[in-house]
Amino acid sequence: MLLHHYRFEPDETLFDVARFRDELAGSRSPVAPFKAALRGIQARLDARFHAGADIRDLIHGRAWCLDRLLTVAWERHAWPDDGVALLAVGGYGRGELHPSSDVDLLLLLEENDDGPYREPLSDFITFLWDIGLEIGHSVRSLADCEREAEADVTVITNLLESRTLAGPERLREAMQARLTTERLWPADHFFEAKWQEQITRHYRYNNSEYHLEPNIKSSPGGLRDIQMIGWVAKRHFGSERYEDLVANGFMNDAELHILSQGQAFLWQVRYALHMLTGRAEDRLLFDHQRTIAELFGFRDTPERLAVEQFMKRYYRHVTALAGLNDMLLQHFDEAILRAGEELATVPLNERFEIKGGYIQARSRSVFRHRPSALLELFLLMAEHPEIEGVRAVTIRLIRDHRHLIDDLYRDDVRHQSLFMALLRSGGNVARQLRRMNRYGVLGKYLPEFGRAVGLMQHDLFHVYTVDAHTLRLLKFIHGFRKPEAREEFPVAAALIHQLPKLELLWIAGLYHDIGKGRGGDHSQIGARDVEAFAERHGLSPRDTRLVSWLVEHHLTMSMVAQKRDTTDPEVIADFARIVGDETRLDYLYLLTVADINATNPTLWNGWRATLLRQLHAETKRALRRGLENPLERDDWVQETRSEARSLLAVVGTDMSRVDRLWESLGEDYFLQYAPSEIVWQTQGILAHGGSDLPLILINAPTEDMAEGGTKVFIHTRSVNDLFAATSAALDQLDLSIHDARIATSSNDWTLNTFIVLDDEGQAIRDPGRIEEIRRYLVEELDDPEDYPQIVTRHTPRQLKHFRVPTEVLIEQDPANERTMLELTAPDRPGLLARVGRIFMEQDIALSAAKIATLGERVEDVFFITDKAGAPLTDPERQARLRARLIEVLDVSG
Repeated sequence: MLLHHYRFEPDETLFDVARFRDELAGSRSPVAPFKAALRGIQARLDARFHAGADIRDLIHGRAWCLDRLLTVAWERHAWPDDGVALLAVGGYGRGELHPSSDVDLLLLLEENDDGPYREPLSDFITFLWDIGLEIGHSVRSLADCEREAEADVTVITNLLESRTLAGPERLREAMQARLTTERLWPADHFFEAKWQEQITRHYRYNNSEYHLEPNIKSSPGGLRDIQMIGWVAKRHFGSERYEDLVANGFMNDAELHILSQGQAFLWQVRYALHMLTGRAEDRLLFDHQRTIAELFGFRDTPERLAVEQFMKRYYRHVTALAGLNDMLLQHFDEAILRAGEELATVPLNERFEIKGGYIQARSRSVFRHRPSALLELFLLMAEHPEIEGVRAVTIRLIRDHRHLIDDLYRDDVRHQSLFMALLRSGGNVARQLRRMNRYGVLGKYLPEFGRAVGLMQHDLFHVYTVDAHTLRLLKFIHGFRKPEAREEFPVAAALIHQLPKLELLWIAGLYHDIGKGRGGDHSQIGARDVEAFAERHGLSPRDTRLVSWLVEHHLTMSMVAQKRDTTDPEVIADFARIVGDETRLDYLYLLTVADINATNPTLWNGWRATLLRQLHAETKRALRRGLENPLERDDWVQETRSEARSLLAVVGTDMSRVDRLWESLGEDYFLQYAPSEIVWQTQGILAHGGSDLPLILINAPTEDMAEGGTKVFIHTRSVNDLFAATSAALDQLDLSIHDARIATSSNDWTLNTFIVLDDEGQAIRDPGRIEEIRRYLVEELDDPEDYPQIVTRHTPRQLKHFRVPTEVLIEQDPANERTMLELTAPDRPGLLARVGRIFMEQDIALSAAKIATLGERVEDVFFITDKAGAPLTDPERQARLRARLIEVLDVSG
């Protein structure tokens, strides 16, 4: 299928076949001239690509050159008769060839007996390999073609796109006669099979155009989606050009322009990928994104990296193509699969009706005469969950009339009321906002959201564009309302039904990241934007303050949970003062959980769930107690000791031994652990007696607990380098540390607890695996001085393409008489072990650590003192520590 207003004109300057024949005649061996010709063709094409030539001329030009080269090669072989022909099929059959694309060939035989042709066929194929041509070939008779096409829709698709390169054209015509819809694959069966094929392909890419490393051929919105439209049109209409779809009323000129521009852009990217890699590479990997961005003329700015600008253009093209593909395939569905059906029609109002389960406008002029219907349609779908979607003709009407949404439209109170009615509808608001975005309405009604469409951040943490992430966040919020959420998100599932106004959470979710890519603090920019939205849409001053506060503080709860010591009463009191009341706390908790889950599928795990749940519960206790009555450290310690003592007494523990053990533990120990944990550890230590081997206790969440991590408790003599040795041992076990609590008794025994997860972010529950971990740690920690050199595993490929400079922030924590060190560094195996060794070198004691891995980087917080237990206040010592960490971590890995 060719796009409109384009026809390739043969260009002898690309390949002069007459001159090539002369060179071939004067050469002893044909291989060298053919190889030289291929190199010359590609070099001229590449030079034109760099010079900005029309990409269509290059793609069709390479196919044209190969046509002539293959024809010459065919003529050099002795064919016994005209019962065989050489056909270009597939992409090459369409006249399209990228630099490293396979040259798909069909050697078509008239009869089933290939005996007379076997030797020349073998020689011909071998010759093509010898000259370095990447071919995909098959040898089939006419009967073979018919039989295999009948059995496999992929085969008939490949054969439908064919051209005769050499041999009699009558053979191709005979093949096409056998493949007609009257004989094989009627248009409805073909369309249904290809649609299912696309659904399966999209599923492999999570049904999303937004991937960090998309496949430009197969991902949603990629080249396959364009080809899909062409295949169906060719089978149903017999069309050879996409503009025939316009003539048949299945596409308009604006949509044809989207198709044409999208294909040209993707062809440019694919050509660049093949040229850079020297192979048929269709994955837009990190390895190549920066290079192609520079090649396409993008340059870094203070606001956006060049690669982010390039990827924004990519996402905008594929999003438009994916939306067009959806609409056209639904159009085909209505015209091909449902052509003869009598569809039930249910009127909704004067403007809309449901037909065959899909909503449609009752008049083609409805949006022109009543522009408010552009919003009303989505409100109706929210109010009628039985509606499956929008009929294709109405999708086109939406696309054709969305330009009516301008400043006057946005300022109209009728339209503002409709949008708020949608948010307050109680239906699947998230789905309707996704549809509004898909059809280009949301970004028109909220221009600030429109600026975020296709906006990506070049890292491994944010795996979606800003708009895709935002809509995923809203989807998670809706998911909290479902009964099945009670198992995975028990706190969120309970809180979501207690909110006084759910629409405020929808609004905060829509705006939480809307300020990204505009310079400055995106939370503050978003807070200003959402205030303007709230005032424009008539929210009360109280509700306006709430949504603005939520947007401004949408990262606060996550940062406190993951970076601060939430066993410290002061931390809880400070956070409670920021929150102010329980209603804000509940809204913020829901927004935070949805935000984490929508950022990266690997980010949410049982341990993060536990951190947030505990922070929510402790803050709620503090708020109910009253901000003017914070729980003092002494009261916290006394409550914990008293409850733990009661639990131990119930099970008959010798309390005199408990008292002797607890006398050696400081107050911090009783701040760090819950009473149940203290009971578990105390019982283990007393049972271990005076053994010289390290005590290793491992406690896993039960199977019915979705939250939490596996706790590894280590009680042994305090030894230099113990933290580094433990970190390295856990790393060698393929375990990731997410939290560390380090305590030392007055008689120099450690009470260290590590929260660990496996390499899939799950708690370790299998008893056999737990025992394996315990034995390994006992063996390795028995004598840390003999611990072997840390084994550094292979750094994942993706991490190598991000340069995260090591940053060290040192602050004082006067309430706890210690120093807080915040470390941002590139992630790599063995990182904590390296940090632990540096602490040892610098005579630094570690009391606690909060470990957070965010894509390609870590953001870890360590609470440290000197060996005497005093905070690090000497500026020179701080400078030495900072310099050493940067020196080691910036070059290792």
